[in-house]
Amino acid sequence: MSADTETVDPSCIVADADVLAADVLVGGASRNALDHVRRHSWMSVVASDELAGEARAVIADLTTEDLAAEWYRRFDRERVVIEQPSSDHPALASAYRAGAAHLLTFDEQLTTTAANLAMKSHMSVSIRHPDSFARLFDAESLYESLHDDSYPGADCDPRG
Repeated sequence: MSADTETVDPSCIVADADVLAADVLVGGASRNALDHVRRHSWMSVVASDELAGEARAVIADLTTEDLAAEWYRRFDRERVVIEQPSSDHPALASAYRAGAAHLLTFDEQLTTTAANLAMKSHMSVSIRHPDSFARLFDAESLYESLHDDSYPGADCDPRG
């Protein structure tokens, strides 16, 4: 799927490198937001190699290369890989190329109302802080908007 087809996938999430690193190193809002996704097999986190590489570099800079490598191995198994032009912003490119409905970031330049409105002419994505996503996310409503059956509940261990 790509944004070229104007298809937006509400079950597809992109987390910027800062959010991915904070999920591992801090927890808090980043972990809460990403745990919503990891609890459901019908949801996915999308990341280009460039985006995953940025997160790995942040983790390595703040901890050790061993921890960063271990995180990358696990994340690489969980993520949906998307291709992107090397000159593009990794998180925005991942969201655009995947047709993701949500982009989670701490980048205040991206989370402003003006930035969200500017993106609307290029892609339908909600760019927000992980805390905002975690507070507003409603798995049951989302599932029932995408499927013909009732919400079965979480089906994955987010720490699994």
